[in-house]
Amino acid sequence: MSQSDQLPVAVIGGGIMGRGIARVFAAAGHEVRLREPTADALAASFSTLERDLARVVDRGHLSAQERDATLARLRTTTSLPEAVGGAGLVIEAVPEDLALKQDLFAELEQHSDDDAVLATNTSALSVTAIAGRTQRPERVVGLHFFNPVHRMELVEVVKGIATDRRTLDVATAACRAIGKTTVEVADRAGFATSRINAMIGNEAFTMLLEGVATAEDIDTALKLGLNHPMGPFELVDLVGLDTRLSALRRLHESFGERFRPSPMLVDLVAAGRLGRKTGHGVYRYDDDGHRIPGSA
Repeated sequence: MSQSDQLPVAVIGGGIMGRGIARVFAAAGHEVRLREPTADALAASFSTLERDLARVVDRGHLSAQERDATLARLRTTTSLPEAVGGAGLVIEAVPEDLALKQDLFAELEQHSDDDAVLATNTSALSVTAIAGRTQRPERVVGLHFFNPVHRMELVEVVKGIATDRRTLDVATAACRAIGKTTVEVADRAGFATSRINAMIGNEAFTMLLEGVATAEDIDTALKLGLNHPMGPFELVDLVGLDTRLSALRRLHESFGERFRPSPMLVDLVAAGRLGRKTGHGVYRYDDDGHRIPGSA
């Protein structure tokens, strides 16, 4: 079987990253199986995906026929064996919890085909540690997609200690086949992008605490002064403050004090202000996910 034939794709986890990954593979012509453990979570994920595609059609960036074809290639299931059986590429996109991912990969190995590539979409956790719960760690790889998946061109392909060349090549080919640019990185905490991004975002919270500027002005300064497409607070609200905090804690353990999470970030997560997904992070958002002006 050639690298390009390693499909259908199974996506495990229907949150913002999982449904985004499922969407881009389906849009590129691949059969996709999207799995959530409960019917309610699955229905909510698919409904959100339908709504997102409808908005793209309304804006004239996608035809109704293309939308319908994309949705027709998506199958949803609550069954893990049904999702992964026969899939050439299995992509895990569950929350950033090492124990959760390790337990899941032990299950994925039981139900997947022997030649299937098992990928984790972690942004900071150890691919090697996740693979260590399997009997064949050589077929486990990191595929770090970025949010929003359909717009962001980059995918970091992360090589664990045991990841073999075939696994890297299959994963890379699959990402390039859907129009992504890939970079291969070693399995170090934060990889390349998350490590730098977490430091910038953490410093932004420190500046906010110090009263250097408002959240809006810090965001504006980085966008217009450093040509960042989004400000650090806009970005953390998008990816999730809990996700960022998890990454920073991992980086803090690995690299020391320069990555100690800002107390403000810790407090916001404790208060349940996780960003767009909860309607309130650094900023507030309406029911459609649009930022409410002057809400910082």
